[in-house]
Amino acid sequence: MDRMETNRPPAVKRPYRGRFAPSPTGDLHIGGASTALCAWLAARAAGGTLVMRIEDIDTPRIVPGSEQRILEDLKWLGLDWDEGPSAHTNQNAFGPYRQSERTSFYERAIATLESRGLTYPCDCSRKELAALASAPTPGDDGPIYPGICRSAPQLRKFRRPPATRIRVPHNTHIVFHDAVFGEQQVNLADQTGDFVLQRGDGIFSYQLAVVVDDLAQDITEIVRGADLLSSTARQLFLIECLGGQAPTYCHAPVIVGPRFEKLAKRDRRVPVRDHREAGVDPKRLIARLAQALGLAESGEDMLAPQDLIARFSWERVSKGPIVVNTILA
Repeated sequence: MDRMETNRPPAVKRPYRGRFAPSPTGDLHIGGASTALCAWLAARAAGGTLVMRIEDIDTPRIVPGSEQRILEDLKWLGLDWDEGPSAHTNQNAFGPYRQSERTSFYERAIATLESRGLTYPCDCSRKELAALASAPTPGDDGPIYPGICRSAPQLRKFRRPPATRIRVPHNTHIVFHDAVFGEQQVNLADQTGDFVLQRGDGIFSYQLAVVVDDLAQDITEIVRGADLLSSTARQLFLIECLGGQAPTYCHAPVIVGPRFEKLAKRDRRVPVRDHREAGVDPKRLIARLAQALGLAESGEDMLAPQDLIARFSWERVSKGPIVVNTILA
């Protein structure tokens, strides 16, 4: 594979299906609420379906009760969804909607990739890779894998339960268009290398799980935070390997602190729940989020999500990052 272009239009236009996919690792914060608003507006402006999917595959990080609190806070903001983890939709053709209930899908995907000779076992630890003097510059998931286990893995004696990696051919160039950030070009072998699909402890990777779920749930457009833009090339590569049809991508701006630092959920006024408990009108918070995104004027202080549907377009949305003080002054 030399060059894979995914910004060409699909042969058949599919009905719009979007998704919002929070991880229940703590309360919903204003950055997540901003992305949720974008996902909701994109689906409603298109007259399509919005799926609520709970990404709870990384079980050690899950906070009990977090899922329920996130869903409650989204409803308080006026954001609803058409499919999700409830009694009347969880068992339909696209369910279940919690990743922890979808492990059989991920197992089948890995078996498919393995049968095509695209995977191999690897027992190298991050600590070992970081210690290698020849290891390339670290990527999003730590040091880029130098290929120690790639050749003849069947001859290796593993020291610990191995992870499963996918082979990324040299000169694999991924080209795609993002609705906010424009054309993106990634040399996947140089910038990521062979990446992990399943850890040695059995936990499936984010990259694999979201691809399998997006394909199985027929998601046509992915709206998520710009901090995940760098994951897109890996996911497009997996979609190609699994023979699926790529969705379109829209990476909403991230919200950061005054020094452009990542928001911490424990900081006061960062969780949406803090605003609820302080008696803030949800329309005021929606208005502030809309102003920061570029979808409302500074004088519009009270807005419901429905007020923004007619004016929504990705051309209006800021690239960000958005400093938190511009929202909660």
